Amino acid sequence: MDKYAALKQYFGHSEFRSGQEALVDALLTGRDVLGIMPTGAGKSICYQLPALLRR
Repeated sequence: MDKYAALKQYFGHSEFRSGQEALVDALLTGRDVLGIMPTGAGKSICYQLPALLRR
């Protein structure tokens, strides 16, 4: 399953918000990431989605 399909299936969104996709991509490649975003910007998805996609 790719990140877009997982985003739609698990969270009901068809596209990423600003900054989310870059964080998800970095996490999927195994990089360490610190996401600093305002409240309500969708930080949780940035960390939960890669966890769903990785073994």
